Amino acid sequence: MHELIRDITLCILFAWMLGLLAHFSRQPLILAYLIAGFCIGPFGAGWVKSEESIRVISELGLIFMLFMIGLEIDLKKIVRAGKVILFAAGGQLLGGCLLGVLFFVGIGLSLGGGHFDAIYLSVACALSSTVIIVKVLYEKRELDTLPGRITLGVLVLQDIFAILFLAVQPSLANLQASVILLSIGRVAVLVAAALLVSRYVLPRLFHQIARRPELILLGALAWCFLVAETAERLSLSREMGALIAGVSLSTFPYALDVTAKVTTLRDFFITLFFVALGMTIPVPGLSVIGLALMIAAFTVVSRLVTTFTPLYMMKQGLRASLLPALNLAQISEFSLVVIQTGVAEHHIAAETANAASFAFVVLAVLSTFVMTRSDEITRWAIGPLKRIGLRDLDHGNGHAEEGHEGGHGEARRIVILGFFRAASALLAEIERQTPVLLEQITVVDFNPNVYQTLLSRGLHVIYGDISNVDTLLHAGIGKSEMIILSVPDSLLKGATNEKLVRHVRALNPTALIVATADLLADVGALYEAGASYVTVTRVSDAHELFTVIEAAQAGLLADKRAELDQRLGERREVLP
Repeated sequence: MHELIRDITLCILFAWMLGLLAHFSRQPLILAYLIAGFCIGPFGAGWVKSEESIRVISELGLIFMLFMIGLEIDLKKIVRAGKVILFAAGGQLLGGCLLGVLFFVGIGLSLGGGHFDAIYLSVACALSSTVIIVKVLYEKRELDTLPGRITLGVLVLQDIFAILFLAVQPSLANLQASVILLSIGRVAVLVAAALLVSRYVLPRLFHQIARRPELILLGALAWCFLVAETAERLSLSREMGALIAGVSLSTFPYALDVTAKVTTLRDFFITLFFVALGMTIPVPGLSVIGLALMIAAFTVVSRLVTTFTPLYMMKQGLRASLLPALNLAQISEFSLVVIQTGVAEHHIAAETANAASFAFVVLAVLSTFVMTRSDEITRWAIGPLKRIGLRDLDHGNGHAEEGHEGGHGEARRIVILGFFRAASALLAEIERQTPVLLEQITVVDFNPNVYQTLLSRGLHVIYGDISNVDTLLHAGIGKSEMIILSVPDSLLKGATNEKLVRHVRALNPTALIVATADLLADVGALYEAGASYVTVTRVSDAHELFTVIEAAQAGLLADKRAELDQRLGERREVLP
């Protein structure tokens, strides 16, 4: 027992020190935890040698990590997932697994006879890292963009796929239909029971203890370990039970409260899991390094093929098809979980598991670098893709020239460059007050959903990247009378409002240019760049809030709300 406490102390100490280095060098923290485990483990300095300590630390971390993954799976979002996300995820998962089996069997890995290295690697390579993707997309403010939403939707469905694999995994050595159905039946019983209890029993209990944070936390942990132990009794794994416990809690009213209170513990035990995993990784030989590089290369290539293809076939355009493929091009933390369960069941060789761990590390570093520069990479790739014959959404509109964005005729009298919520609200307001004005407006944007929706409503829209000067030139904005820039700098890719104003003013010296400023300090710079008028969203927001205060003080807030509700009901916005 004292040895276990000492080992945990070393794990946390080294994870913290290397975590600091990773933070300052902008590398993934998981990479630091794996290296920390290697340094203190039996293949490093040898300060932690006890196999029992490593096993206990790893299992605890794994249970907590899967419990938290379950808590973050939103079943309602899965039900509401659009056909684009469903087809993209289906194509990526099924295509990735099929290509994986063919590739890994082709390079000599086992498939049968009690050894399933090819299957485990295929599944592991089909899953992407939620931790890395969400962190980078959040920092880039791209979670709410179309490629961001597609990426997150695919991640959620990947988690569901992993759950199904973990249900079948104990039966891999005896893949008979009856055995598989029995395993799935056990999972279904456990899921149904957990969902019923979390729907009808737990809310009442948690309501009674809602003001006692320590009991909320303790209740969540009790539920986690109860379902985990029940899964063990049903010949499933404790890890599988923890995942189901988290999913069941995600559906009830106190899910956010539970998540907030368990997050600190989650971070602690996830750290322990990855440190413990690092302890099991030996110094790699050339064969392990070679296999790891092949796994990493296959993951990137297969993700580009299996993600880009279904999105492109569903007419999402080159950019919105490429970005999710780049975002998803790494191996998931969940993949390491799958691999470790395979090691525990003696389904996969230790050398193969070690190679998968090294591939995870390589891709964690590379994908972080690629995602931060995904817009530049996408812009560079679109030209060659067009030259080999792939058509973008601007194809066939009559005025697009080879190598340039544009199309659907030249711009009209009023041009909206970039289309997000402010532009959506503007079009709805024009439609409500002066519908005839819509015939004089052109929208330039590269969101395929916006493009298709505006076309279906009969508006003039040009598909193109507004940060590209050639797009502006070939769209013909030099002849327009008013150009509106309503997308804030924080959401623009490859440009700023100031840079766009300068480009537009150079192409059209006489047009009225309306730009948007994020900061008050940006207003002067935009006027110097050539803007005719600058809007500051916070000023109009402040005016609206002030009228709300006035209405509340006059006892007219209900009337004001009714008026707003009526106005909202009359609007047909492109972006809700």
